[in-house]
Amino acid sequence: MRRRPAQSLPQLLLFADPLQRAGIISWLQKDPPCGEVVASDAPGISPQLILWCLGSPPEPQALDAEIRRLLERWNPAPLLLLLPHGHPYGRDLLLQLPAQGLLEPVEEEGVREAVATLLAGGRVLSITPAPRAEVAAPVPPLGLGQWLLLSGLQQIDAELRLCLGLLDPPPDRLLPLLLLQGRVRELRMARRLLLWLWGPIGMAWGAVAPAGPVDEEAADPQGPGGGETVAITLRQRTADGLWEALRHRLAEAAAAGPGNRSGQLLALDGLHPSRRSDLLLGLLEQFEQLRSRLLQDDPRGERLDALWRELQPQLRQQALRQMAGSYVQLPMEGKLSPVAETLLRRSQLEGDDEELPDPMAMLQPLLQARPLLVEGRLLSPDEPQAVLYLELLLSNWLVRNAELISAEVLAACAEWPELRRYLLRPDLLATRNLERLRNQLNAQQRWSSWFERPIHLYESRRPLYRLGPAAIDRVDLTEPRDAELRQLGWVQQAVTLALEARDALAPQLQGLLRRLGDLLVVLLTQVVGKAIGLVGRGIVQGMGRSLHRG
Repeated sequence: MRRRPAQSLPQLLLFADPLQRAGIISWLQKDPPCGEVVASDAPGISPQLILWCLGSPPEPQALDAEIRRLLERWNPAPLLLLLPHGHPYGRDLLLQLPAQGLLEPVEEEGVREAVATLLAGGRVLSITPAPRAEVAAPVPPLGLGQWLLLSGLQQIDAELRLCLGLLDPPPDRLLPLLLLQGRVRELRMARRLLLWLWGPIGMAWGAVAPAGPVDEEAADPQGPGGGETVAITLRQRTADGLWEALRHRLAEAAAAGPGNRSGQLLALDGLHPSRRSDLLLGLLEQFEQLRSRLLQDDPRGERLDALWRELQPQLRQQALRQMAGSYVQLPMEGKLSPVAETLLRRSQLEGDDEELPDPMAMLQPLLQARPLLVEGRLLSPDEPQAVLYLELLLSNWLVRNAELISAEVLAACAEWPELRRYLLRPDLLATRNLERLRNQLNAQQRWSSWFERPIHLYESRRPLYRLGPAAIDRVDLTEPRDAELRQLGWVQQAVTLALEARDALAPQLQGLLRRLGDLLVVLLTQVVGKAIGLVGRGIVQGMGRSLHRG
């Protein structure tokens, strides 16, 4: 292959230590070359890309300020920041940096691909943030209620870790598997009950939860945890480029047959892993087709919202048809019946999920590349934080729609035994196991509707499902939900009133317990102690007189 003349190559401005600079230049100049590396003091240079390979990582504030100075000095050239292994920066800090490219680890193929993507107008993010250092704070002396709360939580968490360890991998026999799963649900319910009873007192006394809770539900909604790799590549900084990046990431996660780490029982768990992947991929494909239709019609505002809600049932039907197979037939009451058409006749897919957030926050950036509000900041949709937030909203929509469809599939399988072998897990072939799962799902739904949802509304929390690379987990998004709170029925409003009463009575209960403690100290030291002292003195005096007489 002929080498292009140096004049036609884009100019690359590289800042690095001498040894690192020589290595990176050799990578960039391999055939075909990525560009011509120029010096910052060369006359008349106009770099198309800035590369900064960190040698000794500066302080976070200095790093942000230096990046802004480089971007201002060489505007409009983008900046690719090459992070060293073991850097001290956390994920939140890296996501807020104004650099158009972040890359770790620094490898030849990754650097060349990142340079090509940035020169084409895209964005690159591939980081493995270092775990945050925990600073040990002085521990105040524990009171009785605080000790009871912490010791109970520690015992529950220790046994819960043991059960989860025995479930990874799950036992081969059905009876131990069911016993361990039941024990895990029992321990989680006991933990919630303990926090419900002693939470206000422990909070009033400054209690904290044990380090590293097993089933912690609150998490950062902006992406994976601090120790997980975040890899995002936007070929184009447009709505189409954003959708392609999100579709690729979610398709990979769905194709892996994700498990369940949400802490909740999901109807999706009842499907066979291959059918689970087919359903999620079918919903993702239907979303892409719906997006193309919305781009053609170009609706705005209320018309876009109305059209979106109107097309949801049709979208679920097509996803169910794609998962079941359009031409698959199974015996039913002595004759062959088409699976997809029979399921569609027996399913009710017109309902709406009350926990789904406003779809406009997801549709407008994906259709019109509009900025969106993330943690109080108005961000461009191609910013890393905005991309991860959109991925969270889209994966929550996928999982919740898959849950609605899976519940209808489980109901149809209860009346069509031959269908279980085709769509469900092998252990759900037994009628007892299937009915137990359905009963548990119904009980969980009633508990969530009567108690958990009012609590979420009162605390302005919205639970979202995140489709990760290995499993489905759940995070909480904080947002105002006052309008939904006013629409609750009288049973749910009674739950919120009980919460308000608990919050109001917690300081009084704390004061009462403190006074009872002070009174107990006074009784033990002033009354009981003195009485014991007088009795002991009398005994000693009596023994002294007896010895004297003898």
